[in-house]
Amino acid sequence: MTNERGLLIVVSGPSGAGKGTICKEYLKNHPDTYLSVSATTRAPRTGEVDGESYHFYTTETFERMIADRELLEWAVFCDNYYGTPRAGVENALSAGRDVILEIDVQGAMNVRAHYPEGVYIFVLPPSPQVLYERLKGRGTESEEVIQKRISKAAGELSHLPKYNYCLLNASLLEAVADFEAVVRAERRRVERTLSYIHKVWNLG
Repeated sequence: MTNERGLLIVVSGPSGAGKGTICKEYLKNHPDTYLSVSATTRAPRTGEVDGESYHFYTTETFERMIADRELLEWAVFCDNYYGTPRAGVENALSAGRDVILEIDVQGAMNVRAHYPEGVYIFVLPPSPQVLYERLKGRGTESEEVIQKRISKAAGELSHLPKYNYCLLNASLLEAVADFEAVVRAERRRVERTLSYIHKVWNLG
């Protein structure tokens, strides 16, 4: 069954929850899905590639993009800007491609105000201790930043009722299967397929 407009899938969760890994695994089996690459002013981490991991911009460029409304949403965390470029998302949706936005809660709530029809998924690790161990295991951030991220995660949970689904990422295989099940079900919702059904069955 074909939807005329793509499905907007917004994925949030604490840093270290595994949401990026889930999205990457999903994309392996669904290469037509468009993964929006976020923009940021923070410095690249080891192994990150500009245009693939993030679009890395100067503060001046990012603030110009804000002024010109080139971002769907943006936020500041740990003194750095983060945001979602608008053009790629809109073009993909209009072309009938599903779009994944992997963004934080603040950004997701800003997007939700403009796209209430989107699918909002929150990814959680099994426990705060597991989250700490994952963040520590990266070896890329100081203890101070790790504690900030854990504190932020606790605050983000207050927004959970505004999401449609919550995925507990204890097993990557199960989490990816749950993600795929959510997308399959959402693409078959009557309100998303009604226009297609009317056209095929000539219902007027």
